[in-house]
Amino acid sequence: MPKLSADAPLVQEGCTITHSTFGRYCEVGQGSRIAHSTFGDYAYCDRLSDIANTTVGRFSNIAAMTRIGPTDHPYANAAQHHFLYRSSYYWDDAEDDAHFFAVRAARRTVLGADCWVGHGAIIKPEVTVGIGAIVAAGAVVTKDVGPFAIVAGCPAVPIRSRFDARTADRLLALAWWDWDHARLHDALTDFRALKAEAFLDKYGG
Repeated sequence: MPKLSADAPLVQEGCTITHSTFGRYCEVGQGSRIAHSTFGDYAYCDRLSDIANTTVGRFSNIAAMTRIGPTDHPYANAAQHHFLYRSSYYWDDAEDDAHFFAVRAARRTVLGADCWVGHGAIIKPEVTVGIGAIVAAGAVVTKDVGPFAIVAGCPAVPIRSRFDARTADRLLALAWWDWDHARLHDALTDFRALKAEAFLDKYGG
């Protein structure tokens, strides 16, 4: 497998990417569709992810077949079909509804640093998933998720926290996800070997 690069994202075959930007060491899995989104450094998505209007935090881990920031239809109108806003597809003299698309794009989904979105999960527009949170496979997230929380179900509900409150606060204070590339490398052995509390004791969080 090719190595990730600080210069350009590794984009696997069959992806469609529009109006999106990527930080360093990012990867987009095979067949994914990314629109109007921003990936922070080290963020990646696995194959067949569909991500729109989303700010993806550094080190975000997005599993396969996920749907993040799904666009919606004008369901309060008499009709909710594409012809309302993609009108040029149907009539030569009709323009698309630019206002509808602008409002849709403004409804941002936000993924915090080092969150993990499980296989097949759906995260709705205008939802924030906190730093270090876990969204279980198949979950449908309709409300904000706090830092380090684990949520599951349809609709998703909190199951537990990854850490006790003191450890969570210490991790937020340490903010290792903001470290530079060299510092991450220097601490790699400890990231692998130490549980969070021991890591914090060593690195001063």
